[in-house]
Amino acid sequence: MTDISFPDYNSPIALKELLEAKNMAMQKKFGQNFLVNPKAREQLANALDITEGATVWEIGPGLGAMTIEILKRGAHLTVFEIDRGFIAVLKHIFAPYMESGRLKIVEGDVLKTWKTIAQDEGIPCRFFGNLPYNIAASLLADTIENEVRFEKAVITVQKEVALRAMAQPNTQDFSSFSVLCQWAYTLKTVMDLAGGNFWPRPNVDSRAILLTARDDFPRCKIPKHFLKMQRALFLNRRKTIKNNLSAFLSNTDDALAALKSAEIAPEARAESLPIEKMLQLSDILSLR
Repeated sequence: MTDISFPDYNSPIALKELLEAKNMAMQKKFGQNFLVNPKAREQLANALDITEGATVWEIGPGLGAMTIEILKRGAHLTVFEIDRGFIAVLKHIFAPYMESGRLKIVEGDVLKTWKTIAQDEGIPCRFFGNLPYNIAASLLADTIENEVRFEKAVITVQKEVALRAMAQPNTQDFSSFSVLCQWAYTLKTVMDLAGGNFWPRPNVDSRAILLTARDDFPRCKIPKHFLKMQRALFLNRRKTIKNNLSAFLSNTDDALAALKSAEIAPEARAESLPIEKMLQLSDILSLR
């Protein structure tokens, strides 16, 4: 496959000329930006820790800059792409990989297609995405809530999304999303990426994070109950845990009894609770 002619992924000018030649335009609604820093692409692919024959999903491959990095490491890759122009280019460039069965392109909105692919093909061991900022949190939450986890995932997201995912209790960014991510995964920063690493240059900084599936997941008796409860605790951040839990249970007495058993102060707020305390509270409530 050495005769494949790839675009110059390091050159904004070359990428611009390719798009113009194909009568294509970047779509802001899809959050499209190309990572034009080759060292960053290599570091991201290395962070995935891909072994020969590993199954990988890539979200939003664009013109395939990271796609080829993943394929070079021996992966069997499924990419999810919504832009018809990019799909046409990918099918042309990567035709040999598709013919050999090492690459599959799933067309359409990943939020609507991933469940069907997971049912048909199973869950891959690796997941990668330079995720459009408008779907990053939704996709992470959707997979976790549907009991789908990847052994390792590397995602590049808007830095504020990464900060929310990694936030600790008693901080402004700690939220239901933080709890969800850290319940399912351990999280580690791979690198920060300023706007100059991308073309077109975004107005925000990005952060790549490594998510590694927790061995001790789910750490609670009834995961679906925990999911509903922890969301309810953050539903109104200005209210106390007692008030939010009372609304969730439709019973203040039950809420107070559960909080007492868990040794949680009723006047505390959700952002002050460590995840382990929330898991304990969920288990206590699941016995009622």
